[in-house]
Amino acid sequence: MKFSIIIPAHNEETSIGLTIQSLVDQTLAPHEIVVVNDNSTDKTRSTVEKFQKRFNFIKLVNVTSSNKHLPGTKIINAFYKGFAEANKDYDVICKFDADLIFPLNYLETLAFHFNKDKTIGMVAGYCYIKKNDDWILESITSKDHVRGALKAYKKECFEDIGQLKTAMGWDTIDELLAKYNNWNIVLDDSLHVKHLKPTGASYNKSAKYLQGEAMYKMRYGFILTLITALKMGFKKKSFRYFKDYIIGYLKAKINKPDYLVTKTEGEYIRKLRWNGVKQKLKA
Repeated sequence: MKFSIIIPAHNEETSIGLTIQSLVDQTLAPHEIVVVNDNSTDKTRSTVEKFQKRFNFIKLVNVTSSNKHLPGTKIINAFYKGFAEANKDYDVICKFDADLIFPLNYLETLAFHFNKDKTIGMVAGYCYIKKNDDWILESITSKDHVRGALKAYKKECFEDIGQLKTAMGWDTIDELLAKYNNWNIVLDDSLHVKHLKPTGASYNKSAKYLQGEAMYKMRYGFILTLITALKMGFKKKSFRYFKDYIIGYLKAKINKPDYLVTKTEGEYIRKLRWNGVKQKLKA
């Protein structure tokens, strides 16, 4: 099974080498690794170039963009710069962050899942962060959600969902559309991926309302957005997160940006989300 891995990277000199090393050491070698050096001002480029000299399946794409870390737009734009240069003869396309250390059997285990069931469209492990001397499951992790940091899609699934949306919420929309297109999603709790930077640590303040706006664009409706905002505020132990979700949604309700999903897809998404809420209330 051929894995094509695209890694957007902006000023990741402290981690990109560790990420690449964990991938070149895999028990199932990747078909190719494309690193997109997105306007880095540190040693990200030179670090990748050292690996290029040793491994002919590593590509480096240098691009220039804003240095603001706006979740969604910037990282997916960088992903597509890499995708344009990637070999299209792949079985699985991966969008990985540049601050991860993968267990050495990661790709082999993903391939096992994809091969055993043709209806599986996405597979991933879980992100763990370091606390004191231990690696613990990152607090915002949901057991039934593949984190945006480590996405892997079967080619047919990737095409069915229309690839990735260039917007905040892309890493939720992809799963919802995969399910809409009858693909299954697998999370393997035996795969512990070390996440070297806490999620959201480098987000720009101007991005704070984008989560709520994403809820509007996915046609959640206000009540589902309210429930999601309460959940995330509780997980982050911050009223600010709750407030920013709601303000972002209401701003979008007024400004009416384009939706990211069709009306039919939105109906399916709301039904799926409400079923999830009901199941949790019964548990």
